[in-house]
Amino acid sequence: MAKFLLSLHVLAAVIAIGPVTVAASMFPRVARTALAAGPESGAAGSVRVLHRITQVYAAIGVAVPVLGIGTAQVMHLMSSAWIITSLVLTVLAALVVLVLMLPRQEAVVTALAGEGEVSSEADGAGALAGLKLLTMSTGLFSLLWAVVTVLMVVRPGSSTHA
Repeated sequence: MAKFLLSLHVLAAVIAIGPVTVAASMFPRVARTALAAGPESGAAGSVRVLHRITQVYAAIGVAVPVLGIGTAQVMHLMSSAWIITSLVLTVLAALVVLVLMLPRQEAVVTALAGEGEVSSEADGAGALAGLKLLTMSTGLFSLLWAVVTVLMVVRPGSSTHA
């Protein structure tokens, strides 16, 4: 059972976290281009697609810690420091997505759609200003997952001594 859950956990991580990382990393550059070109440009569609990929795969990504917890419980590792640290880092990564990345992406998508009562130019300027923080947030998200991945491979105190 442990090997099955571990396999599902790794598959979920690869299938869900990879696309979030790639789409979120591409988003600021494509958004900058789209905001400069205006809502009518083809880049606006790319921005919407990248935002949707980030949303959908972030939601699917919930399976990663759920399967990880299940695996750790079956293997009797829940009290291990590296598991607890990984869970804390995973929660931080989720908060980065929910609080920093998705709202800023949504602001860009809204600005490109020309929705709301604020002028499109003002929306675009505000969205453009948020891109620097979005870029940093995306980097932080990637860094958190990189550390979790290293912890999963190194497993301090593991029984394999690998």
